[in-house]
Amino acid sequence: MRLEEERLRKEEEEREKREEEERLKREEEKRIEEERKQRKKQKEKEKKERLKQEGKLLTKTQKQDRQRAMQMLEEMKARGIDVPNKDEIVKKRPVYSNRKKKQQHHTEDTPSPVEEMSPSASIEEKTPEPETKTNEKPTEETDDVADVWDAEDDTKDEWDAEDEEEVKEEKKGEEKTVKPVVEEKKDDEEEDEEEESEEESSDEDDEDEDEDESSLEEESEDDDDLTPVERARERIMKRKEEAEKNRTTDVLRSPVVCVLGHVDTGKTKILDKLRKTNVQDGEAGGITQQIGATNVPEHAIKDQTKMCKEFSKKELKLPGLLIIDTPGHESFSNLRSRGSSLCDIAILVVDIMHALEPQTIESINLLKQRKTPFVIALNKVDRLYQWKPMPQTDIVNVIKKQNSQTKGEFDRRSREVITQMAEQGLNSALFYENKNPKEYISLVPTSAHSGDGMGNLITLLCELSQTMLAKRLSYCSELQATVMEVKALHGLGTTVDVILVNGRLKESDLIVVPGTEGPIVTQVRGLLMPQPMRELRVKSQWEHHKEVMAAQGVKIIAKDMEKAIAGLPLYVAKNQDEAEYYKEELSTALKEVLNAIKLSERGVFVQASTLGSLEALLEFLKTSNIPYAGINIGPVHRKDIMKASIMLEHDTQYAVILAFDVRVEREAQEMADSLGVTIFTADIIYNLFDKFIAYRNAIKKKNQDLYRHIAVFPCKVKILPQYIFNSRDPIVCGVVVEDGFLKEGTPLCVPSKEFLDIGRVTSLEANHKHVDIARKGMEVCIKVEPIPGDTPKMIGRHFDETDMLVSKISRNSIDAVKNYFREDMLKTDWQLMVELKKKFEIL
Repeated sequence: MRLEEERLRKEEEEREKREEEERLKREEEKRIEEERKQRKKQKEKEKKERLKQEGKLLTKTQKQDRQRAMQMLEEMKARGIDVPNKDEIVKKRPVYSNRKKKQQHHTEDTPSPVEEMSPSASIEEKTPEPETKTNEKPTEETDDVADVWDAEDDTKDEWDAEDEEEVKEEKKGEEKTVKPVVEEKKDDEEEDEEEESEEESSDEDDEDEDEDESSLEEESEDDDDLTPVERARERIMKRKEEAEKNRTTDVLRSPVVCVLGHVDTGKTKILDKLRKTNVQDGEAGGITQQIGATNVPEHAIKDQTKMCKEFSKKELKLPGLLIIDTPGHESFSNLRSRGSSLCDIAILVVDIMHALEPQTIESINLLKQRKTPFVIALNKVDRLYQWKPMPQTDIVNVIKKQNSQTKGEFDRRSREVITQMAEQGLNSALFYENKNPKEYISLVPTSAHSGDGMGNLITLLCELSQTMLAKRLSYCSELQATVMEVKALHGLGTTVDVILVNGRLKESDLIVVPGTEGPIVTQVRGLLMPQPMRELRVKSQWEHHKEVMAAQGVKIIAKDMEKAIAGLPLYVAKNQDEAEYYKEELSTALKEVLNAIKLSERGVFVQASTLGSLEALLEFLKTSNIPYAGINIGPVHRKDIMKASIMLEHDTQYAVILAFDVRVEREAQEMADSLGVTIFTADIIYNLFDKFIAYRNAIKKKNQDLYRHIAVFPCKVKILPQYIFNSRDPIVCGVVVEDGFLKEGTPLCVPSKEFLDIGRVTSLEANHKHVDIARKGMEVCIKVEPIPGDTPKMIGRHFDETDMLVSKISRNSIDAVKNYFREDMLKTDWQLMVELKKKFEIL
């Protein structure tokens, strides 16, 4: 008891000591925080005092006065009085010529030096000197410019209410004097111009600095409680609001056109026809694996639409089109959704021969969900029986010139598409029969192969864009850009492909892009664009630009882009505070995307080139029931091999890296070979999947052969008494399978006779034919041989025909079935396994 009391006392003392230490620590932290706040306040106070002494700290009244004076100057301009513009008002300092000084000494009625200041200076500082009201002669000291400014500032630094009244009275006096001052200035300006120009150039920089300080001071007064990041956020929000206010439908940007549809309907082929290129043949397996972008300039639109007479007469307001091509197969639904979220108007490509297909319906749902306007390209009309192509003619006339059979087939197939669209809840009509484009979706018959209807498709896109979408397409100065792809180019290093939807990008801009190890802040070194009508994905002669305006597909050259990720926004920061704010935004967005991906404890490791490809690959694995334990974006490095090698301890079939469209570092490959990690690489998502399935099947077969003698499948069999052919060594008799299934090699026992072992099943026959497996309800003849070393058992002596026989299971056999023969088992078989497990009392 004494020992226990001693121990408790010691624990109590230690706890009290800890609490005391924590209290002291908290007090110390509190004191440090208080000191920091005091220092900050003192610093702010000193700064205000300094600005006050320099005459740069304005009161609320003085700010209002400055605003009124500016308005007054605008009114004077409106009356036709020649006054300097707004920029000069902010920047000019008063300059006195010698001639003016001589005049001051000769005449008594001349204005004081304060009045002789340029109107810009007097108006900027608002409150005129009391001398303007009296007729006192100015003293020599006030001739100095700095003294005049200081004298004015002294009057502004008075904070009492009485002084405010004086200020109001003085302002009335100023209104009377401003006009003559302006007129006099006008007369003297020409003579003083040369003298002023030299002084102005040196003074302007100082003035700018003063203004920046005062504006920063005002901001710090208002936002004392805000952190730099919060201040940056407010600044960005204000900029956005300002940009939204300044939007006008007179200046339109290029619409972003997204091409969607089922795989192999001819999406890329349509664009190839527009561009006169051959991108599709360069794609892996002819299937689009990434998003691509093409800029179609104004002259190309006019050239492609010259067969549409009515449209060629109208004015084209659009500077061009930015067309985005998306992958069609089902795994890439995420890329289609990302593409459609970028786009203003979409082209849904439908194969006229196959009508609506699964990915077409998925694309329609995406467009409905995002409320994106779209037109339908009824592609492959050249496949219609006896179709005569006429690419340089309006498609309406081309259809009229076809023979009656072809017309009939076209009408039948187009009606079928219209009916299926109606099933999806959408009204549609052929574009030349569509009287109401707002309610009915236009169908344009096209052929990407022959070129028929391509002009009509572009015409329809342009007409809808510049009429119904004018408000949406009005140019906005606020940047809106998305990283599409990250690529290493020979001689340029790692670059990023960006879709610039709004705003402008310049060389030397500070950009923030998402990265695998956190957002990357870097400077734009170069802006490259493909030549007009060339695909952004395809290697070609690049054009260098100092500045790029939306909407465009741009390739950005910058430092530290190796770890950049595609699929998230790109931001331009004006300063370091904004860069920090954007970094937080991107980190949050990336966490949301990656946290949405649920990893398994055991599974393969997945590497992809872009976020979009990664999501597509994971979607594909999910539908194929392949678990994944790790994900990464970018090339395969040694650390990825280390992570994947963990699976060698748990499950060798998952010690695999599926690398989609990424390179494998040489060191990583060597390490993988030495550790036994398998790396599969492919450019086509299906090939990667096929390689892994083949590998997994090979491992599974090897393991099954290895564990076949250990695995025991659950079964219950009843002997048929009339079919006992041999009662002992070997037992040959007819049985009926009551539950589970019976296979060769299954050991049988009799639970009612204390789990008596009777031997292994070595052969099964049904109707005198050998069978591998007997399922529930089947009647088969079995041959049971005794286990070597055991005494042979006999029907009638050791057990009889009324006893139920079951497969003899063990812990090892259950594990073997679970791990290597899971596919052979049904739900009912597992239920029997659980029942037998309880019977054999296996934990």
